[in-house]
Amino acid sequence: MNIQPIHNGADLDRAFARLEELWAAEPGTPEADEIEVLSILIEKYEDKHYPIGPSDPIEAIKFRMEQQGLTPRDLEAYIGSSGRVSEVLNRKRKLSLRMIKNLHEGLRIPYESLMSQAA
Repeated sequence: MNIQPIHNGADLDRAFARLEELWAAEPGTPEADEIEVLSILIEKYEDKHYPIGPSDPIEAIKFRMEQQGLTPRDLEAYIGSSGRVSEVLNRKRKLSLRMIKNLHEGLRIPYESLMSQAA
């Protein structure tokens, strides 16, 4: 096992190539250990150089609506009147903490996905 730190894109490409070579390694082997170490190094490099920002709350709501076949009318129980639902979905009104709590508890949308616009 000759693992090097990942400092740049070329190092990252080499790490991915090596990971691909090792992919079918049997658990408990030195090759499987190398996969684990390479995965940690790759993750650390990507987290630093390609951070993923918080998800957009409205997109999270729309995604859940699509998943569950919901209409804006179905959101009234969590957000309020049809006008309020429309304002939220059209980004004219921010989510209140009460709406966030209701959407999390009722539709199981993670708090992290809803919190970036909290009023």
